[in-house]
Amino acid sequence: MLYGAMKVAVGGPLKVAFRPWVEGLENVPSEGPAILASNHLSFSDSFFLPAVLDRKVTFIAKAEYFTTPGVKGRLTAAFFKGVGQLPVDRSGARGAGEAAIKSGIEVLERGELFGIYPEGTRSPDGRLYRGKPGGLARVALATGAPVLPVAMIDTEKIQPPGKVMPKLMRPGIRIGKPLDFSRYQGMEHDRFVLRAVTDEVMYEIMKLSGQEYVDIYATAMKRQLADAAKAEKAARAALAKAEKEQAEKEKQTEQRRTEP
Repeated sequence: MLYGAMKVAVGGPLKVAFRPWVEGLENVPSEGPAILASNHLSFSDSFFLPAVLDRKVTFIAKAEYFTTPGVKGRLTAAFFKGVGQLPVDRSGARGAGEAAIKSGIEVLERGELFGIYPEGTRSPDGRLYRGKPGGLARVALATGAPVLPVAMIDTEKIQPPGKVMPKLMRPGIRIGKPLDFSRYQGMEHDRFVLRAVTDEVMYEIMKLSGQEYVDIYATAMKRQLADAAKAEKAARAALAKAEKEQAEKEKQTEQRRTEP
C-alpha cells in the first residue's frame, strides 16, 4: 500500500514533469521474478525506472538512509521504504555484499522484480564502467531469474553536481530482452563464470545506452579523479607559495636598491 501511494505521489509528478520516454516495456514480465540490471548515471535512476513500470521493483540502498535519527531521518526512512528500497549496511565491504545478495534472492523468491546497478556506484563522467561480478551474477545464478539489461539515458543531465534546481528535460529508458543464464546453474561460486555473466550483461547495457565502455571499476576511477584533484590543489598551493616567496624576494631586492 505504501509503495502504491508513493508511486502515485512521486512517480506521477515525475512522469508529468519530465515525460521520460521508454523502449522495451514489453520485455518486462507481467508476473514472476526478474532482475533489472541498469547502468547508473544519477540518483534519480531509482525513481524514474519504477515510475514507468506497472510492477514494483526493489533496489538496494545504504542503511544510513533508514537509520538517521530525528524527524527528518524518520521521514527519509519512510520515503525510501515507500519507493521500494532495501537497507544494506555497507560498513564492511564483504558483509555488505553478502547482505545485498541475500536481499536480492529473497525479493526474487517472492516472485518480484529486483533492481541492481552492476557498476556498484554512479558513473563519475557518464561513461559505462566495468560491472562487479559478486552481486548481479550470484543472484541470477542462485535464483535462475532472467536478467533484463536496462539503459538509463540522460538522467545525469537533469541535475548535474552543484546544481540545485533540476533541468526539465526528457530522460530515456531502454529495457532489453531477458538474458537466460541457466547454462551456468549451480556455478555461482566459480569466479570465471561470474565474470562471464557480468560482462555479457554489461555488453548488452552498452549496446542499449550507447555509452563509451571503460574496463575499470567506477570506484577506481573515482579514486583516480579524487587523487588528481588533490594533486592539482597541492600544485596550485605550491605555485602560489612560490610566487609569494618570489614577490617577497623582489620586494626586498628593490628595498635594498633604494636604501641611501
